[in-house]
Amino acid sequence: MRWIAEERHGSMQWIEARAHQRVTPTALWPEAKSVIALGMSYAPEADPLALANDRSVGRISVYAQGRDYHDTVKKALKALARWLVDHAGGELKVFVDTAPVMEKPLSAAAGIGWQGKHTNLVSREHGSWLFLGIIFTSLGLEPDQPARDTCGSCTRCLDVCPTRAFDGPRRIDARKCISYLTIEHSGPIPAQFRKAIGNRIYGCDDCLAVCPWNSFAEAAAANAAFLPREELKAPKLAELLKLDDTSFRALFSGSPIKRIGVNRFLRNCLISAGNSGDTGLFESVQPHLGSGDPVIAEAAKWAVTQLYGAGNEEMQSV
Repeated sequence: MRWIAEERHGSMQWIEARAHQRVTPTALWPEAKSVIALGMSYAPEADPLALANDRSVGRISVYAQGRDYHDTVKKALKALARWLVDHAGGELKVFVDTAPVMEKPLSAAAGIGWQGKHTNLVSREHGSWLFLGIIFTSLGLEPDQPARDTCGSCTRCLDVCPTRAFDGPRRIDARKCISYLTIEHSGPIPAQFRKAIGNRIYGCDDCLAVCPWNSFAEAAAANAAFLPREELKAPKLAELLKLDDTSFRALFSGSPIKRIGVNRFLRNCLISAGNSGDTGLFESVQPHLGSGDPVIAEAAKWAVTQLYGAGNEEMQSV
């Protein structure tokens, strides 16, 4: 795969390790004869970009403000799978983002939507806000018509990217993507991307949020499990920076955020604190200067430097 050969997957070695199984469904399961693709809306009620200038809070990607989508989508897939076996027999396997399955091109082939220039699926009905689930079955089913690409000449999703992660339609470099940097990447966030991260502490919705097709997406169509938890709509950075492992696990119980762990999450919050321009956050940042995790300690030092200036060694050693 060219994308992997160019190392655009960054440190996501799990993509490279099982790339051969992504080529075709039968490479993963030889008995597969048909693929059933399903989408579940998580269209938000509020504008995901509304908090961009409120630097006292952290922004969490829409998909992660409610319950973990893996559990919700898989439960629905299993219910459909039981119905299918009862009525038509055959064998099957269900997948929700945890196996080497090419969900987006398979869903496009099934007619749910098309892959937009931001590489994500776009639906006429649900816009860019869709979780995808896949069922492989040994049954030979009549295929649906594939979706037609109707992005036209629009490049809003490419133009809005804060880190210029796209170098053309459907060409993304994960190493520059804020979602990758705040979720998948475990080391220090490269200096050249830190200012662009702003107050994003988990993921980024910018390229999805500006898609014109979202004007047809209705929040009422979203599964109730994906409704944002009140405490995750606009969490205060000062409070998040107080989290330890126990309180982090408690706050994000049942959330996809839990999987990145408290240290990576604190790193993200420290970068956002540095971008806030609010020296009142120093009291929340200061305890992390002495962290035993060098990534956290370095992020805290960077945050203090941003808040007080590079020449203020006194504040960095308080």
